[in-house]
Amino acid sequence: MSFTPLTATVEPDEQTHAPQRTYEVRTFGCQMNVHDSERIAGLLEDAGYADAAGGQADVVVFNTCAVRENADNKLYGNLGMLASVKDARPGMQIAVGGCLAQKDRETILRKAPWVDAVFGTHNIGALPALLERARHNDEAQLEILESLDVFPSTLPTKRDSVYSGWVSISVGCNNTCTFCIVPSLRGKEKDRRPGEILAEIEALVADGAIEVTLLGQNVNSYGVEFGDRGAFAKLLRACGDIEGLERVRFTSPHPAAFTDDVIDAMAETPNVAPQLHMPLQSGSDRVLKAMRRSYRSEKFLGILDRVRARMPHASISTDIIVGFPGETEEDFQETLRVVEQSRFATAFTFQYSKRPGTPAADLPDQLPKAVVQERYERLTELQDRICGEENAAQIGRQVEVLVTAQQGRKAHETHRLSGRARDQRLVHFSVPDGAEQPRPGDLVIVAVTQAAPFHLIADPQAADYRLRRSRAGDAWDRAQADSCGAPAPGSGTGVSLGMPSLPLRTAST
Repeated sequence: MSFTPLTATVEPDEQTHAPQRTYEVRTFGCQMNVHDSERIAGLLEDAGYADAAGGQADVVVFNTCAVRENADNKLYGNLGMLASVKDARPGMQIAVGGCLAQKDRETILRKAPWVDAVFGTHNIGALPALLERARHNDEAQLEILESLDVFPSTLPTKRDSVYSGWVSISVGCNNTCTFCIVPSLRGKEKDRRPGEILAEIEALVADGAIEVTLLGQNVNSYGVEFGDRGAFAKLLRACGDIEGLERVRFTSPHPAAFTDDVIDAMAETPNVAPQLHMPLQSGSDRVLKAMRRSYRSEKFLGILDRVRARMPHASISTDIIVGFPGETEEDFQETLRVVEQSRFATAFTFQYSKRPGTPAADLPDQLPKAVVQERYERLTELQDRICGEENAAQIGRQVEVLVTAQQGRKAHETHRLSGRARDQRLVHFSVPDGAEQPRPGDLVIVAVTQAAPFHLIADPQAADYRLRRSRAGDAWDRAQADSCGAPAPGSGTGVSLGMPSLPLRTAST
């Protein structure tokens, strides 16, 4: 269903001095959802709302995921907890968007009738108008479109970080994996033109960002819509020509469509990070066929071999599903074999969950929970060992770390800062006595002194510590000045209009 768009603006009442309405966005799911939440925040600020910054918000927006079974439980649990809060706060509104909203639609309003607005993956831009209409009409508003209305990258954006940013190159997916509900919720793949993507990246860099991550459900099929199967490799090389852009990442590719021209572009473009996320899903060829993953384990391992031949120090991560319907112990052993051979730096492991609307949900031989759990534990034990061994091999290496605002759980005890190496490994590091402290966005070169399965530690001597103050660090300083010293989550402040840029200006945004 669709409605005529409204213009929604919420401002303090000049006569009554009513406070500005505030918002909070709660995000579940993948990087695409995180990126969409930046658009949601930008839209709300453009409409006159202010970030609740940890306080009780007048508008709470849930940006949901539908991939995992507990996504439903998580959403309805959160909505249930907010019901009494809303009862006690007249005028408070709740909105639900994202993949679960696209899938469940009226179900959300039936299960949680205190929700004010439900919107889908194709019409994020409708949210402010839906909220205003719900207030005006005093009834819930539902708007779900079946195809993309406006490409999300044209919407106002509040970036979560001043030193790095997400850049969407496509939305939707043309694959038909039997376990995945995303294509039915995000639609067929739609590609942005290279010039639009590069213009957005240049805008980010002009505002201080030194790292971008290119996003798509299947980035290496980028260009199929406009007839250029080599478009993704060309896009990577074009990123190499953007002055001031120091790190380029992308996620996620599909092994079936991953070609050597992309490997060449990665190896030959200096600012493309030596890091690759390559979803395996299963090491069993029989299970891969049942999943409709149009590659087999030999092809997958061959891709890793070619990547490492060109980039010996590349870190490779993956996704793996345990307990797909009909998976036998022999199938699972094949997954363990491929994992051992692949030597992943990290792996995101999932227990298969039945998702209504996917072909796999109707397959016979759904496995008992106890069997899936036991296999999952064996897989994670193996991968944790490999992670530890691969990280231990980094001890003694010098790594360049992009300092982040997020710190480790023990930072108050250890006094270490945190950041990401070029290969995306998490590094906790100390600053030698007397050395200059880095800012988020600055770069340091440190020698790795310890390793754990999920992070590296660098406690360098003064001679082994080098700091490079960056434009991104300068951007961080400006963001702190613009927020009058108040802590800002992720360092983002302000909103950009039209072509998205970092939420940051030396004057006003």
